[in-house]
Amino acid sequence: MAGRINDEDVKAVRDAVPIDAVVSEYLQLRNAGGGNLKGLCPFHDEKSPSFQVSPSKGLFHCFGCQEGGDTITFVMKVDHLTFSEAVERLAAQAGITLRYEEGGYNPAHQRGERIRLVEAHKLAADWYAEQLASSAEAETGRVFLAERGFDQAAALHFGVGYSPQGWDHLVRFLRGKGFTDKELLLSGLAQEGRRGPIDRFRGRLMWPIRDIGGEVVGFGARKLHEADTGPKYLNTPDTPIYKKSQVLYGIDLAKKEIAKASRAVVVEGYTDVMACHLAGVTTAIATCGTAFGGDHIKILRRLLMDNGSARVIFTFDGDAAGQKAALRAFEDDQKFAAETYIAVAPDGMDPCELRLAKGDDAVTDLVQPRTPLFEFALRQIVARYDLDTPAGRAAALDEAAPVVARIKNSGAQHEVAVQLAGLLGILDTQFVVKRVAQLARWARERGSGRSGGPGPDRQQRGPQEYAPAQSAAPRGPALTLRNPVHATERELLKLALQRPELVSPAFDAYGVDEFTAPPYAAVRQAIQDAGGAEYGTADPQEYLVRVRDAAPDDTVRAMVTELAVEAILLRREVDEAYAGAQLVTVRRRAVERRIRDLSSTVARLGTGGDPAHLAAAQNELWILQQYDQALAVKGAAAL
Repeated sequence: MAGRINDEDVKAVRDAVPIDAVVSEYLQLRNAGGGNLKGLCPFHDEKSPSFQVSPSKGLFHCFGCQEGGDTITFVMKVDHLTFSEAVERLAAQAGITLRYEEGGYNPAHQRGERIRLVEAHKLAADWYAEQLASSAEAETGRVFLAERGFDQAAALHFGVGYSPQGWDHLVRFLRGKGFTDKELLLSGLAQEGRRGPIDRFRGRLMWPIRDIGGEVVGFGARKLHEADTGPKYLNTPDTPIYKKSQVLYGIDLAKKEIAKASRAVVVEGYTDVMACHLAGVTTAIATCGTAFGGDHIKILRRLLMDNGSARVIFTFDGDAAGQKAALRAFEDDQKFAAETYIAVAPDGMDPCELRLAKGDDAVTDLVQPRTPLFEFALRQIVARYDLDTPAGRAAALDEAAPVVARIKNSGAQHEVAVQLAGLLGILDTQFVVKRVAQLARWARERGSGRSGGPGPDRQQRGPQEYAPAQSAAPRGPALTLRNPVHATERELLKLALQRPELVSPAFDAYGVDEFTAPPYAAVRQAIQDAGGAEYGTADPQEYLVRVRDAAPDDTVRAMVTELAVEAILLRREVDEAYAGAQLVTVRRRAVERRIRDLSSTVARLGTGGDPAHLAAAQNELWILQQYDQALAVKGAAAL
């Protein structure tokens, strides 16, 4: 084993590498005030940044999952390294030579496993690149690149290389650098042959795949020779440092621009990434031999900071496989806060082909936000049905409505449902909206373990019941608009969000406890934390943003959005009289609840309780009874 790293050297590493510089390699950081920075935590999923970095203290802490520590701890946790491996990596970045107390300077073969595998990949990448630049055999690779519009400078920028056709050229080279056969097999650079390890990649064009920190962790290899009986593209197998579902090709080059522009372009292949970057679309990245999925989303979310104005643009080939890939991407769409779009060239060309045929400007134009991904997905579904017949429209609705119902944001869900009605040619828009809402409600009920489903009894109830998605908070019974108390509280909150000028300033004097349904009480608290309804009279748009931001979790935030867009239940004009009636009703019910409590207290104290307490309770009871009478007679004027 390697000796213990000298304590002075560990301290030197901590001091030499700023924690914000290290953390910003993995996620976007923004000013949090007080000299701190904040971002989306890389250790757990979250919608708003609770991960904070203090550059002056050299520490990080997540207020969501409670992870924390210094620069070394961060590297250990984010890349799953041992303490020694993390120190060694940071020391290499800072140019610090480490001393080891039990055995002097640590020899290369004693270093941590991950460090060794990363070093082997770096040496292999440099060696492959040298082969492409100078080897006569690599002419086939150079021609391949040139035919696709990539010169030597482009190959150098992306580190493209060439693996010779022999059996063990790379194996012999890395053995000469001190790597063991066990390490070469573990790295995925070699595979077991009849007489020992042989090169995994032979006679292929090589793209180094780097992690978000910029270290080479794997390769993508393209077949060049007819004699090669392997697949067209061959990737590094999963290894201790490479998981294809957790890496994005080009992320090391694109990450800063993605964070800066709040935009990412997802393409399908290595040459597409090259074409986009060379055309000026420097936010392009690609998956590595696997479909775009949840782990890829986590990488992008940390860079995009879940900014609602962020954009993720997918480019897929126009063929059936590309359409299938787009539909798979849509399945994960709701994991993004960013808006998602799809861009498909009219002639079906990918970005590499498009650049070659029509130039850089055509690539730039291609990835400008085009069709929202949900719209593309719905159009693909709808296109399979004959919409000229009632049966065809009904069948299309049956398949498309569950897709819309999966949209978590209730406001967006309603809007997309309206668009779906237009796509299907169904004139009764509300029928489609209610159908989608019904499916969404059943899904929530299934998720919360409640009984029920699309049976006759459930259909007869219609859209009157509301069951919020489960969350840690708020808790309480399911809301139902058949309960007049819940219905009025909901109506007052809608007025406070949509027409604050009609209920302000009286609404801001209402206590959170005047709303009996826990979800409504949470919305009332969010309004209060955002500055009250009176703030909404000055800047209604910013007011709603502030209320959403003040919501404690996604459930309350979704409720705020829903109440802000839901129609006010009214059979006449929305005016001060109607708003006053809701204010009075909610207040009178709160007063009546307090009167009942006090009446019980007076009765109890009257049988031998403290006379002073009894007098105080009787006085408060009398005041509330007078107030209730005034509300009954004068209405809102008595508030």
